Amino acid sequence: MRRCGVINCVVKAIIARRPSDVMVSLMKGRFITLEGSEGVGKTTNMQFIKSCLEQLGIECVVTREPGGTSLGEKIRALLLDRDSESIDDYAELLLIFAARAQHLARIIKPALVRGVWVLCDRFTDATYAYQGGGRGVPDESITVLENLLQGDLRPDLTIILDIDPEIGLARVKERGEFDRFEQEQLHFFQRVRSAYLARAAADTQRYRVVNVTRTLTEIQSDLRQELDHFIQRVQ
Repeated sequence: MRRCGVINCVVKAIIARRPSDVMVSLMKGRFITLEGSEGVGKTTNMQFIKSCLEQLGIECVVTREPGGTSLGEKIRALLLDRDSESIDDYAELLLIFAARAQHLARIIKPALVRGVWVLCDRFTDATYAYQGGGRGVPDESITVLENLLQGDLRPDLTIILDIDPEIGLARVKERGEFDRFEQEQLHFFQRVRSAYLARAAADTQRYRVVNVTRTLTEIQSDLRQELDHFIQRVQ
């Protein structure tokens, strides 16, 4: 398992300066989301982030959207089933938020209240990217549901793993059969990518974009650096 040496050194130095304040801050639940289109390597890099935080003694729960709960996983199966009937764009949107409502109530909010850090594979930014950018659902419609379910709850840090959609889809193809989203055309994923990057550009405080066309070592070096900066910011 890779050691997160840079983060360890930084946190130790901070704790040496102000131990009580730092430990109270790090014990507070934080919400980190990992975003990106197909083939960006979210699963591998999520596990890396989790291991870095756990080496610092930070308790984490890893979850995903759509999914995360028994009900959410059933909705996920419906959404990804390539053989299902054609799903209306708004039906898709509402199914995603139905899964999210359950996810927030059962997993995300309780963990944050307990002081556990939540690491989520996609969240509402994915809705703006896929249903908004990809499908063309107006952002205003998504925002209404976001505010209704989440109130003022937003991720503390969102890392977008960025890749040219052509490269990402080629990676997915190597894994085998496409699911319902993965079988969309290239221009769909180009719009998804554009939506992600537009959101990142609009809020440089919360979002970080990591180029994943490089080696895994280079990618995870960037992830360590982003975690380092985030921990310094929230301590």
